[in-house]
Amino acid sequence: MLIHPWDAARDEAEWQDWLSRHDFGQLAVNGPPGEAPLVQPAHFAYDPGRGEAVTHLARPNPLWRALEADTRVLLSVVDDYAFVPGPWQAPDGVPPEHGVPTSFYTAVQLSCVAHVVDAPEELAALLHRQLAHFQPAGDHARVAPGEAPYGRMLGGIRGLRLEVTEVRAKFKYAGHKPEPVRRRTSAGLAGRGAPGDAEALAHRQRRGAWTGS
Repeated sequence: MLIHPWDAARDEAEWQDWLSRHDFGQLAVNGPPGEAPLVQPAHFAYDPGRGEAVTHLARPNPLWRALEADTRVLLSVVDDYAFVPGPWQAPDGVPPEHGVPTSFYTAVQLSCVAHVVDAPEELAALLHRQLAHFQPAGDHARVAPGEAPYGRMLGGIRGLRLEVTEVRAKFKYAGHKPEPVRRRTSAGLAGRGAPGDAEALAHRQRRGAWTGS
């Protein structure tokens, strides 16, 4: 993923705050030689204190065989995206139809080492971590091997601890553009109101102009 200086996260807190509100991504695993990578959409729970994310997948999933060959994986999360029409991007003095369309979006990529969790007690603990994130009110039954309602289901899944080794974060909202263009894209997003526009506009306004620092 190409990250220009003006698109980079301002600091670690910026991407961590965004990721705390985005918990569905795509897990990419290297495929066999000569074949495409395997990509699995999945909910996950990220723990910045431990520097890892946890998830689980069905036991028949083909990713397990690929992980036996290479435990290096990438967890990719993309959201808050919007299409920006060319006329919004045209500099002053340039015909609007000559403007260059672009995309606004936020992307966080976690490079990880995958650790498979099979032991029933460890798997139950991992599921509790996920449940604590997705159902924090506690409205869920206890997960325990051999006990209802989930105990018998543990044999059908395997857990994954994704140890984060590198983070690449991108906030692509044209902070490097001249002020008239930034004002025009903000007004366009506010007026159009398409899905994703409000989120993209919030980033556009929050990040302001790129200062070159």
